[in-house]
Amino acid sequence: MRKVVVIGGGASGLFASYASACKGNQTILLEKNEKLGKKIYITGKGRCNLTSSVSIEEFFNNVVSNPKFLYSAINNLSPKDTMLLFENNGLKLKIERGNRVFPLSDKASDVTKTMERLIVSNGVDVRLNTTVNDILIEDGCVKGVNTDKGKISCDSVIICTGGISYPLTGSTGDGYRFAKELGHSITDIKPALVGIELVGNDFLQMQGLALKNVKLTAKHNNKSVYEDFGELLFTHFGISGPIVLSCSSKINKLNVSDVELFIDLKPALDEQTLDKRLLREFAENNVKNLSNVMRSLLPSSLINCVMRQARLYRDKKCCEITAVERRNLLFAIKSLSFRVSKLRPVKEAIITSGGVNVKEISPKTMESKLIKGLFFAGEVLDVDAFTGGFNLQLAFSTGYTAGLNS
Repeated sequence: MRKVVVIGGGASGLFASYASACKGNQTILLEKNEKLGKKIYITGKGRCNLTSSVSIEEFFNNVVSNPKFLYSAINNLSPKDTMLLFENNGLKLKIERGNRVFPLSDKASDVTKTMERLIVSNGVDVRLNTTVNDILIEDGCVKGVNTDKGKISCDSVIICTGGISYPLTGSTGDGYRFAKELGHSITDIKPALVGIELVGNDFLQMQGLALKNVKLTAKHNNKSVYEDFGELLFTHFGISGPIVLSCSSKINKLNVSDVELFIDLKPALDEQTLDKRLLREFAENNVKNLSNVMRSLLPSSLINCVMRQARLYRDKKCCEITAVERRNLLFAIKSLSFRVSKLRPVKEAIITSGGVNVKEISPKTMESKLIKGLFFAGEVLDVDAFTGGFNLQLAFSTGYTAGLNS
């Protein structure tokens, strides 16, 4: 019987422990926190969007970094497999808008409790409040780990320590240190799925304004790098919301100061239809101030910003608007623009982009190509995806694959 140590009791660590134990390995799960799944508890605002019900093909369209590396792992444990595993072990699920899968109870804690029951029933030795200091290697092979409670000898180690986002959950970058000490390279660490800070202060007038069904486009040096429809929120620093978080994951490897964002406030109307709407509004209210008429088109807190970008005065009468000025107004409504200052810090990010270089890891097994018996899974790897349950599924699948092959 092989002896396997899993470092980290988060999403990937729970599935790595489960798969390793099911294979018949003596499996020890080491977690430095006082409980398992601490980051799972806060995902999906405490509800835990644990996976997505999309097809495998669509799933990979939502992976931002190194999707090809993940083919074997996702096929080993697909979203459908994950759903069946939870449901077969007593956790009822539901599918919400956008193919997002949640526990029926809306309690993230139920996801962790289900996995905890599952690993314990399969004989996993769970040791909480245990910190791993370093990994022991001899002749290019894993021999054990040193912890704050003594040495543990083993045949394999699976590093499931997460990234560095949400450090209060225990994600402090230990896995990167282990990997570096053992000869692995770490790609640049960036915040992913995080808010975007904007240049200037126009956005402050819109603070707290939530927009639904708008289109966000990001351009880097005038080349489109991201485009999507959905919800957006103006904040004290700039913008956030689902489509903004996904956008951050597409621009975080660029020089973000060269990125310009465009918000189409009326994506359901093409330019011709919107122009007719403007003409009708102006004709019906020809002696009214433009700012008053705009209230029928836009939230009041947006009007100043839109008119400023259209280079129009608030008190200009509708009957005085020229064709060129109307065109400028139309353009501002369809392409309200902001320059990016920077992304919010990685400690606020939902996940970390970057990590252990996947070129040094076997995609079929998650084993290191440098050290026999050393495996990596989850956010510690240079893999990340958009919101919608995709990142937890990546953690589940890579953890499961590592456990199967440990």
